[in-house]
Amino acid sequence: MALLLDRADEFMAAALDEARAGLAEGGIPIGAVLVRDGKIIGRGRNRRVQKGDATAHAEIECLRNAGRSGNYKGTILYTTLMPCYLCSGAIVQFGIEYVVTGEATNFKGAEHFLRDHWVQVETLDDAECIALLGEFIRTHEELWNEDIGLR
Repeated sequence: MALLLDRADEFMAAALDEARAGLAEGGIPIGAVLVRDGKIIGRGRNRRVQKGDATAHAEIECLRNAGRSGNYKGTILYTTLMPCYLCSGAIVQFGIEYVVTGEATNFKGAEHFLRDHWVQVETLDDAECIALLGEFIRTHEELWNEDIGLR
């Protein structure tokens, strides 16, 4: 797992940039980047509010923006929050083997599902990721509950 963390700060910073951009657009501050061979090949942010699309989660948008790859072996998904079951299903479906998350404090997500499907998961417990989403949840509880299906 050490190999995954060599440049984690750089890639998590890019995911946080996506999360901040989403917040600035009036959306939910979750961001993701997909990395292959040390290069970002896809970026995404939660755009459910902006697009009026229930499936526009950060990880899904990241995969859409990465385009067709044919094969996602050897890629690493960096995301500011532990993926939900929707996003985790896509991760498993496309064979992404590694996920590095900023946090799983505000939302536990589907970590066990990922691990049960042979995806290696590393959680950084990043203070900025925790604070950014935590503040959003405190000030936009109804929107957050809608995002995670509790509305």
